[in-house]
Amino acid sequence: MSSVTTSTNSAGRRRAALADPGYQAFVILRVGFTVAPILFGLDKFANLLVDWPTYLAPWIDDIVPGSAQAAMYAVGVIEIVAGLVVALAPRFGGWLVAGWLAGIIINLLTIPGHYDIALRDFGLLLGAVALARLAQRYHSERQQP
Repeated sequence: MSSVTTSTNSAGRRRAALADPGYQAFVILRVGFTVAPILFGLDKFANLLVDWPTYLAPWIDDIVPGSAQAAMYAVGVIEIVAGLVVALAPRFGGWLVAGWLAGIIINLLTIPGHYDIALRDFGLLLGAVALARLAQRYHSERQQP
């Protein structure tokens, strides 16, 4: 009988969590910041969405070894890993993605004509910080008996 009660309580808590707008926002951000970095990371190898090397500032291209495309392969791997970290540990992954976006913003601000994309990425950075903060809240609640 106690396992039935525990199962019923657990299902009730899950339903309550899913009805919570804050938890819904957390889930939306977690899914978004898992899928988007993985897809963008994979596209660094295919260049289907855009010619990614054109988004690498010349001064960065000068200091990284190899070609701009080779740098984009490394960027792709980092983005895929960041998406996986968000999926597995959003409390850390949110901050990882926010830091990565800060680096992207700095890169974009040094390329004339890319300021609009830098501004968009600033909005994404804010979303990643919100994800990390929400993940902290919901992780703490999950730890309570």
